[in-house]
Amino acid sequence: QVQLVESGGGLVQTGGSLRLSCAASGHTLNIYGMGWFRQAPGKEREFVVAISWSSGKQYYAESVKGRFTISGDNDKKTVFLQMNSLSPEDTAVYYCAADTITSPEKPEFPALVRDGDYDYWGQGTQVTVSS
Repeated sequence: QVQLVESGGGLVQTGGSLRLSCAASGHTLNIYGMGWFRQAPGKEREFVVAISWSSGKQYYAESVKGRFTISGDNDKKTVFLQMNSLSPEDTAVYYCAADTITSPEKPEFPALVRDGDYDYWGQGTQVTVSS
């Protein structure tokens, strides 16, 4: 089993920045990719960004390109999400997720951008952007 713990959420004004962290523990050896998703009230959970430790690639949703940056430490299985130029539309609960299986039948793309393909999830952290 893998446990994911997010931190760093909070309240920020429009145009501000926040940095989220996610630390994995437990049986982390097989984690090959980690990502962030978010869910706003009344909306479905959506992909934000992901990183693949196996390929080094990063994947971004169009809505956050140029504003959000994912980084991390493969050895520590920790990821960070730097969020800049925040707007009220970014208000949501942000979830960290980890994927442990990749294969020719399940390549990292599109697996890392689909929430249904992830194996483990954190409890979520609230991000609120005031106007």
